[in-house]
Amino acid sequence: MQPESLMMTAGYDKEWSQGAIKCPIFQTSTFVFNKAEEGKAFFEVAYGLREKDAAENVGLIYSRLNNPNVEILEDRLKIWDAAEDCACFNSGMSAISTVFFEFLKPGSLFVYSAPIYGGTHHFIQHVLTAFGIEGIPFGPNDTKDDILQKINAHPLKDHMKMIYVETPANPTNHLFSLRMCSEIAKGLSKDENKVLLVVDNTYMGPIWQHPLELGADLVIYSATKYIAGHSDLIAGAVSGSKQLIQRVKVLRTFFGNLPSPNTGWLLMRSLETMKIRMEQQQANAKLIAQYLSKHPKVAKVYYLGLLEKGTAQWDIFNEQCKGEGAMLSFDIVGGEKEAFAFLNHLKLIQLAVSLGSTESLAEHPATMTHIDIPENEKKIMNITSSLVRLSVGVEHADDLIADIEKALEKV
Repeated sequence: MQPESLMMTAGYDKEWSQGAIKCPIFQTSTFVFNKAEEGKAFFEVAYGLREKDAAENVGLIYSRLNNPNVEILEDRLKIWDAAEDCACFNSGMSAISTVFFEFLKPGSLFVYSAPIYGGTHHFIQHVLTAFGIEGIPFGPNDTKDDILQKINAHPLKDHMKMIYVETPANPTNHLFSLRMCSEIAKGLSKDENKVLLVVDNTYMGPIWQHPLELGADLVIYSATKYIAGHSDLIAGAVSGSKQLIQRVKVLRTFFGNLPSPNTGWLLMRSLETMKIRMEQQQANAKLIAQYLSKHPKVAKVYYLGLLEKGTAQWDIFNEQCKGEGAMLSFDIVGGEKEAFAFLNHLKLIQLAVSLGSTESLAEHPATMTHIDIPENEKKIMNITSSLVRLSVGVEHADDLIADIEKALEKV
């Protein structure tokens, strides 16, 4: 069956829950073992002391380690990326930080795409560096040779561990070739040191891009966004091979950043409507992008549906994306004053950060989500004072365009 059909039943046996058609919320902190030997076996697997036997059914221990709501959620979420396993978290940043800390150690080197989400940028620049972990940024115009030259010029080149990519990039929609990044990772890998390709797929969600099919080892989501889709919870997720996800889950146990049973239940609810929500959001975004591209007060629109055929960005889009998405940014003619005037006069579209929800949101990256990035780096990334980011929701497209038109009249 198709993923949207499996979202109704995968991982859940109604006979375990008095025939309830929907999985109940398992609001409990601990679980009872049938016998001591069973508890021992469960802990051995949970702590990574041994692999689970093929025929073994590992049960539940404690809701910091696992919980029925979260386990069923993971069983369903991994279907979208055809992953072997999935680990969910209580935020997107906890998913990102857990992956970084599990696969990078003091003295490690990694490269990362730029621009990138402001929270990730801060973590790379201010947290990882405190642990002696160094990251090298690369841009959308950098070639394979350019990236390899940056790595080879670094003192830690022999300790290269990871390529971290966010594509499309937040907030400019720049694309990075996952095929090229996979080739670099494989070329640098050795028997004793596998270089991982990790992809933040939040902007495209599990519908419009499947990084694991394109050579990625792990795919990360801020599940707060399209997966949850209702601006009512915070969560994160990582999908990939059983081997890698097991390592992530072991560290998650000690970081204690598993989502709550209620969050797991809400995410299961959201997965049932994710595809139809995202399809409507994309349809609306296409119409809004076309409108903005013709407006005299808009200097440039950054939307995947407006990429020029024959360009390098178009080639990447054609190779790895299954849709144009529902995120767009645009430069207003002017600067911060004009951008703020536009934002302050929106009525239907809400002035707030985050993205991927049913309601449309607008924000000013340079002074909000990406404020911590140094000004010289913002300039290189085209995060200017005139840039506005829109997350398009499921409202009627005509109403959204009318709201944008009236706000632009005030600029």
